[in-house]
Amino acid sequence: MAMEPFFGWLDFGYFLTSPVMWLFGAFVLWMLVDAVRRQEWLWVLFIVLFPMLNAILYYFLVVRASPSATSGFELPGAHDRKLIKELEAKIHHLDKAHHHLQLGDIYFQQGKLEKAEACYRASLDLDAADLDAVAHLGQCLLRRQRPAEARPCLEQVCAEDPKHDYGHTHMALAETLTALGERAPAIAAWRQVLEQHSYARARVQLAELLLAQGDSAEAQAMVREVVSDDAHAVSNLLGNKSLFSPNECNDCNTTLGQKYEDQLGKWSNLARAIARVAGKRKKKPKFKGDDGLVVEAVKSGLSIHVPFPHSPDELLAKGVPEEIEL
Repeated sequence: MAMEPFFGWLDFGYFLTSPVMWLFGAFVLWMLVDAVRRQEWLWVLFIVLFPMLNAILYYFLVVRASPSATSGFELPGAHDRKLIKELEAKIHHLDKAHHHLQLGDIYFQQGKLEKAEACYRASLDLDAADLDAVAHLGQCLLRRQRPAEARPCLEQVCAEDPKHDYGHTHMALAETLTALGERAPAIAAWRQVLEQHSYARARVQLAELLLAQGDSAEAQAMVREVVSDDAHAVSNLLGNKSLFSPNECNDCNTTLGQKYEDQLGKWSNLARAIARVAGKRKKKPKFKGDDGLVVEAVKSGLSIHVPFPHSPDELLAKGVPEEIEL
């Protein structure tokens, strides 16, 4: 069937001149900011890719379903500022070590490393045996370009718990040794990380050190392992071909691919078919409904088969179902 009349309203000039579309654009932006504030990253992705449908779904499934005290518009960063004030109040009245640690982690994430370091040291003054505080202080010092001071902190934690923080503390120690110019201990530290984990970041940095010392064959083998099992930051069935995550291990990548990507593909099949998003192996998506509706991306555009005796107006009147059986 001809699609020009059906999609005639999808004119760029209409979006720029219509007050209705300006209002809807503001609504989409509101939902996007709210999703970022709640750290609903999957919803952020869906709203960016398919704003018209997913902004409405997000409003009814997330915003309306949340308690009224947490719904509505809030500027980005307001949640962190509120949490900082709460922690500062608790520190003033209770002065507990874990409150200083939590406050330091927030400052660390915000890039305020000087404040983060002060919080970590305050936490250690109250509880010197807290490995998390010692490790986070070491991470903070490393990022403040003070590897010599970070080394004893990270070595202490790795000696007591080599798997601390899923291997990220050990990786920080390896980076510290590299920054200090101690190549052999750094290589040994990276190898210890890879004995327990399969982070792409660890393989790449180990490959760089091996290449620097002239072991090009092993360095190339390390890089090939990374490329052969690359972890997409955004699923490639949504069209992502260039964004990869260097911190996702191969085991997690395999689990996510086998267990969740299939459900994500079924859930987004209709939207991907309409947007003509090519997934894995550049295959165009095709949606088949239980009632016989077929939406398929073809070379010339979009093919929609409406089952007899239904009409497009009848299908549009029904709207999008709230639940889709997987």
